[in-house]
Amino acid sequence: MTNVDTMLGGRLDGLQRGALVIGVAFLAVTGAGLFLDPGQFFRSYLYGYVYVLGLSIGCLALLLMNHTVGGKWGVVSRRLFESGARLFPLMALLLIPVLFGLRSLYLWAMPEIASHDKVIQWKSPYLNVPFFLVRMVLYFAIWSAYAFILTRKSLEQDRTGDPGLVIRMRQISAPGLLVFVMSATFAFFDLLMSLEPHWFSTMYGAMFLVGQVLETLAFIIAILVMLAPRPPFSEILTVRHFHDLGNLMLAFTILWTYLSFSQFLIIWAANLPEEIPWYIRRFSGGWGVVAGVLLIFHFFVPFLILLHRFVKRNPKLLQMVAVGMIVVRLVDVYWVVMPAFYQDEFPLHKLGFRLHWLDFSAPLGILGIWIAAFIWQLKKYPIVPIKDARLIGQPKEMVGGLR
Repeated sequence: MTNVDTMLGGRLDGLQRGALVIGVAFLAVTGAGLFLDPGQFFRSYLYGYVYVLGLSIGCLALLLMNHTVGGKWGVVSRRLFESGARLFPLMALLLIPVLFGLRSLYLWAMPEIASHDKVIQWKSPYLNVPFFLVRMVLYFAIWSAYAFILTRKSLEQDRTGDPGLVIRMRQISAPGLLVFVMSATFAFFDLLMSLEPHWFSTMYGAMFLVGQVLETLAFIIAILVMLAPRPPFSEILTVRHFHDLGNLMLAFTILWTYLSFSQFLIIWAANLPEEIPWYIRRFSGGWGVVAGVLLIFHFFVPFLILLHRFVKRNPKLLQMVAVGMIVVRLVDVYWVVMPAFYQDEFPLHKLGFRLHWLDFSAPLGILGIWIAAFIWQLKKYPIVPIKDARLIGQPKEMVGGLR
């Protein structure tokens, strides 16, 4: 179980080059949109950015969770989690276009609107540009610190084999998980919920965070299945690992649905004029069709499929479910973000589902850059924790069907 450079270099190099070419090409196309349609550029870029940011946030969430609660599923996946979590500096750099577009995206950042809106004025001690920038710096500093500290401890375990490092990483991760959940929740409040400053939901941040963790689980499963036939994964991965990861994806699917439905039920039952418009916009016109698609393919289909044990123990089938979830998560982020920019359009029943070519190029460009950087990080260190005792002596119920 040596470095990824000697075992998986060719496969990962090809994937990295392809992702980099796609990322650069689509970002260049997206950049042209800044001059052709600046407003649409900022909207599409924000939605694509939040989707990809969710992969790094999800990697850190799963890394902290596994160090806290244990589980062999996290040991074999740890270096993938660490690689994704170490990309927060890159995501901070990619946030810059959003910061330049604050006055095009957020009503509270538009002086001509904020000066005449009593609700925005009341929230202005929190919703103002300088404090927004300070919070963004704070979030990324916290996330990056945990990612690099845990990576350093993990690499120290590779060098020394000290079993006490498992306890130390747990001691860091347990309180870190609380700090992370709070910071990620407020980050989603700031980046997304504040697009509609008259609306609020205390469940919004948790709902979106669970969705991003689900997106990351699906991505990690898809990558592990691709790497499973080659050493060192062919020597350590078993169907039990995929079964555990499939159970996790099922659990987070149920949790996402529970939080989403609970938020909807509470707001719809209360029927308050400052809360209900959020759902009216997203259930009106073409957006209502998208909501129906999400209900079917974000909950019912994966839920019914993942209930079956044989699916979770068949990596190829599980990978198909994971790829579907990756796509559906992109649709969900689009459904959450885009209707916020059409708040003043009436009649609502004619509010159509809209697609712009920037809605495709922006997420593909950012995702391509992220995957290329992810693989670069993955190749820097041994691709599995080579001296973690939990990888030694496990039963050889190998994933032979992938060979």
